[in-house]
Amino acid sequence: MGYCHCQSCRSWSGGPVNAFSLWKPEDVRVTAGAEHIATFQKTPLSQRQYCAKCGGHLMTNHPPLGLVDVFAATIPTLAFRPAVHVNYAETVLPMRDGLPKLKDFPASFGGSGEEIPE
Repeated sequence: MGYCHCQSCRSWSGGPVNAFSLWKPEDVRVTAGAEHIATFQKTPLSQRQYCAKCGGHLMTNHPPLGLVDVFAATIPTLAFRPAVHVNYAETVLPMRDGLPKLKDFPASFGGSGEEIPE
C-alpha cells in the first residue's frame, strides 16, 4: 500500500495523489455489480476498470506485474497502512510523513528505486 504521485494516477483518481493497494489477482473478488465493470486499456501495463453504470473508478489491472491496484477508498474495511510513495518526482502535493519517497518505481517493478530525500 502506498501513494502514487504520477500525473496519470492523479488524473485517474481525481486527486493530488492516488492511494493504492496492490493485490494478487486471485485475491480480488467483486461481490456485486460485476456485470457493470468496463475496462479501458490505458497502456500495456495498465487496464483501468470502472463501473459502466455509475462511472466510479474501481481498480487497475497490471498484467506484466501480476498485480491489481484496488483504490484504497473502494474497500471500506481496509486498514490503509501506506509504506511508500512512488513517482514522487512528479508530486504536486509534498507529504512529510517519514515514508520512503521513490523518484519513480522500485527496481523490482522496473524503476530506478532511487529515493528522494524528504
